[in-house]
Amino acid sequence: MRPVVVIGVGMHRFGKFLDTSLKELVRVAVWNAINDAGIDPRSIEAAYVGSSMVGLMTGQEAVRGQVVLRYAGFGGIPITNVENACASSSTAFRDAFIAVGAGVHDVVLAVGMEKLYANDLAKSLQALGSASDVEGEGGLGLQFSAVYAMLLRRMMAEHDWTVEDFARVVVKNSYNGSLNPYAQFQKPLPLEKVLSGPVVADPLTLYMVSPLGDGAAAAIICAEEWARRQGCAGLVRVRASAMRSGSWRPYDYQGPTTSALTAQEAYRQAGVGPEDIDVAEVHDAMAPAELKCYEDLGFCAPGESAQLIREGKTNLDGAIPVNTSGGLAARGHPVGATGLGQIAEIVWQLRGQAGQRQVRRKGGDWPRLGLAHNEGGFVDGDVGISVIHILERVG
Repeated sequence: MRPVVVIGVGMHRFGKFLDTSLKELVRVAVWNAINDAGIDPRSIEAAYVGSSMVGLMTGQEAVRGQVVLRYAGFGGIPITNVENACASSSTAFRDAFIAVGAGVHDVVLAVGMEKLYANDLAKSLQALGSASDVEGEGGLGLQFSAVYAMLLRRMMAEHDWTVEDFARVVVKNSYNGSLNPYAQFQKPLPLEKVLSGPVVADPLTLYMVSPLGDGAAAAIICAEEWARRQGCAGLVRVRASAMRSGSWRPYDYQGPTTSALTAQEAYRQAGVGPEDIDVAEVHDAMAPAELKCYEDLGFCAPGESAQLIREGKTNLDGAIPVNTSGGLAARGHPVGATGLGQIAEIVWQLRGQAGQRQVRRKGGDWPRLGLAHNEGGFVDGDVGISVIHILERVG
């Protein structure tokens, strides 16, 4: 594989946009990415478009990418539609990375998009339920909030995790989201408000759960040699792109999770360890799940996650800042757009373009290595898919 870099990222703010079309969300994100890259859009040779529930929510079941990109001004290039539940757009990014790395194309556009809010909760929840085995848990009406609640109850029994620890994650991430102009919620939440929120699925309260929303995000990926010939600035190299599907495991399984195994592969590809990561975006569809991610990604030993959040080590000024964008509960979780939203945040952090939420390493420099962790779906007691990218600032 030849070296591959990200030269541009863009987003449309995540939120509830009942009167804004999916086409318009994508147009904004794509052209923000193109303007960020500073390239002639005619240089783009192919596109990969990730989405998950657009068909169920809008009726646009087929040729989604072709429809939205035609509105954005693109045609006559290969356009591939990608579906992988909440990890759809990180999978699209990975496909674009492989296409460029293998030498099939020099410049590729990756897009993530979703319209999940319809002012009809039952319709949105039914669509979300399709990200599981509809002949199994999905058919029983089991929602993701219940799945996470059972996991967290188990972790509380096995470790010293408390509901207050779960609320501390929300306090941290809502503060980060308040500094992010692309976040769905931009208001810090105090601990007491998080704890006193309505219970969704014990121990989860309302503010711990990611909201329904819409949004789009995009990235321009190219061969590093092409970027340097064009004089592109702010290059961010893709050091690792690891993906792994879940598998059946017994109830009392105690081995590494699917995300932990994916992280091990990502670190192997990048030739680095978790101690080298300067900033991370992790998949916290229910904010307290961030604690489990700390362990899966190797940021702490098993059982030590609560200590990280209690000591502020994952804050913006901590040793390993996590979810600087606000995470899924504050920045928002328009399923098919989430993965590229995470990658955009990491790119901004590595370039020193994250504004008030900018992370700095010891000595005041911008971060050098960032990690984006995205999960999708739930099948037979395990995640459907786990995708991890490691990005590095190189110029």
